[in-house]
Formats: sequence, structure tokens, C-alpha cells
Amino acid sequence: MGNPMLVAMACGSYIWLGTGDEAFAMMLNAIDEAMSDVRLEMYIFSPGRIGEHFRTALEKACARGVRVRVMLDAFGSHSIGDSFWAPVVRAGGEFKWFNPLNFKRWTFRNHRKLLVCDLDRAFIGGFNIAPEYEGDGVTRGWRDLGLEMTGPLVKELAASFDTLFEMADRPHRILTRLRRTALRSRVLCPDGELLLSAPGRGRNAISRTLLLDFAEAKRIRIVSAYFLPTVRLRRALVRAVRRGAQVQLVLPARSDVKLAQMASRSFYTRLMRAGVEIYEYQPQILHSKLVLTDSAVYVGSSNLDSRSLHINYELMVRLVLPETIREANAAFEDHLAHSSRVRLETWRSSRTLWHRVRDRLAFFVLARLDPFLMRQQLRNLGR
Repeated sequence: MGNPMLVAMACGSYIWLGTGDEAFAMMLNAIDEAMSDVRLEMYIFSPGRIGEHFRTALEKACARGVRVRVMLDAFGSHSIGDSFWAPVVRAGGEFKWFNPLNFKRWTFRNHRKLLVCDLDRAFIGGFNIAPEYEGDGVTRGWRDLGLEMTGPLVKELAASFDTLFEMADRPHRILTRLRRTALRSRVLCPDGELLLSAPGRGRNAISRTLLLDFAEAKRIRIVSAYFLPTVRLRRALVRAVRRGAQVQLVLPARSDVKLAQMASRSFYTRLMRAGVEIYEYQPQILHSKLVLTDSAVYVGSSNLDSRSLHINYELMVRLVLPETIREANAAFEDHLAHSSRVRLETWRSSRTLWHRVRDRLAFFVLARLDPFLMRQQLRNLGR
């Protein structure tokens, strides 16, 4: 990758969204207030009441003369068809499937979640638009986290959307040519930076920046729905503990992807033996993505796993504003309050030989086989 893009810009404002109900209400309000353009990008958009609310809001925006563009991942949103979006298209909106399903390029998915309205208001995080995200994440609905933002990074988020929207339904070979430029970049501002990730095994802006922060942190706090970090990231966490830092992980007790949970649990023992604190979120399925150090907070679509860091298209925002970091710590504490700590001796005594073999096999599939298939498809597309 070339040199990071450096942009000197003024600060923005940031509001944490701790529940699906809150996030959806704010997003729908932003669409209703939009006057010039709306960009909506989702990995999963499912049929149901909340999906219909968004479609109606987008249709009404078109009727006001707002330019509306919607881009959904063809795999993640396979449960709906083109007919669902016919009212928006008839009203003047634009709709595209990202990377339409094809056996030769199926592995590359757009995992980003983004809404940008009028180039001055954006929403990022882990929330997909689907019924399971409705609720408070404690008594009902999946637990997730998002961020509403204003300021200079909003235009950069819009620009990244425009790049993907332009190429969404074209042969994926064109996208692979961009992965070392606009789709794999860092955009700096006084608040922090925007980190974009795309398929490939080369330098990754998200993991590289995390490693730099982990190397100096006195405390590292992570909430991750699918935790399968690279060897370098795992080693960085262990080194942090050895130099006296506190490392806390909040991981799912209940997961919608059992294979990912099993793979994650394959190295619980090693991490806890090194001194890493592991907690499992109890009330609902955990889908949040949050990384905190002393001086920065990361939020966006990326999980800490091989697929997010090397295969998917992802976006993360790294913020350094003290107030935003303080509020993120409060969000972490709320997750922690609903979690139970995993104790080393109890964990080891509960693991049978079958558990260990099963978890290592899951690790092999997700950490070795999945990236291998990605590399093979990249080679084929490059021919």
C-alpha cells in the first residue's frame, strides 16, 4: 500500500448508539430529514417490519427530490430480491447488489454498514437492518453498538461508498485493482482516522494501527462478536499483559455462528494462562465491535478475525477525543455488567478431548482454509 492519505480537517461530533431500537430510530430520522442525498450500505438487509420502514423512508426521500442510493451485499442480503426495492427504484432511487453471486468470486463480501445523509451526518457500527437487531440487547434483540457522527470524516465515508457503488456490480477483477488504493487507505483528521480494509494478505490499515496502539497501551478492552485475531494481534495482547497492561475481552456466550465461537474458544486457555481476562456476554447474542486503549477507540463493521481483516470489505473509525473515549468505556462497562468471567481452572476442567479437537478444527477452517480460498480466488481473478 502507498502512503496514507493525510487530510487536515476540523473536528466532528459523535453520539454512541447502544441499542438497535435507538440506532434505527436515529437512522430513520436522518433519512426523513435528508434534503440532497442518502447513501445506504448494508451487509444484511432482511424483510420484515423494520426493513419496510427503511424502504418507505427511502421512497419518501426520493419523492422529495433526494438522490437515494442503496447497496447491499449479494450474499448477506440474499433473503430479499430485486422486487423488494421496486418502489424505491420507481420513485427514482438507485439500487445495486455488491459482488453478485458467482462461484469464482463468492468469498469476497462487503461487510460494511453505513448510512450517510447530506454529507454531514453518518452512521456506522455493527447494526444490520434486520428484525433480530430490534430491542435493547438485554431483554430482547441482539446486542450491538453504533455511532452517529458529523464532521469531516462523513465526506470521506461518502467517498468510500461512492467508490464501491461505482464498481459494485462489475467484474471483481476491477475491485481487486483498487484494493491497494482507495479501498485500503487511512484518512487522518484531528479526531482520529478512517481505516478501510479490502481483500488481500498485504498490509492492512486496521490491524497495523491496532498493533501500534496495543504496543503502548496500559489497558486494552475489546468487545468482539467473532474473535479470531491474527497471530500478530494475539501476540501483541500477550506482550501487553507481560509488560503490566490489563487486557479484557468480552466475547459471546451465545453466538449466531457456532463455528466462529468454537474457533475463538480454541485459544481461551492460552490467553487466560498469559493473564488476559475473558468474559462472555450472557443475555442475548453479542454482535458488538469495539476496541479501546488508553488513547483511542475503534468502532465500525470489522470483527477481529481473519475474514474481516483480510477477506471482507470493512470500515473502522479510530477516534482519539477524550470525551468519546470516556463514553466508549461506559459502553464497555455496560457490556461487562452483563457478562460472566471465564476462569482458567474452571474452563480447563470443563473441556473434554472432543471439545478441544472440535475447536481446533473450527480454527483450521476459519483461520487457514477460508484465507487459502481467498488467495486462490485472488490469483484467478488476477489472470
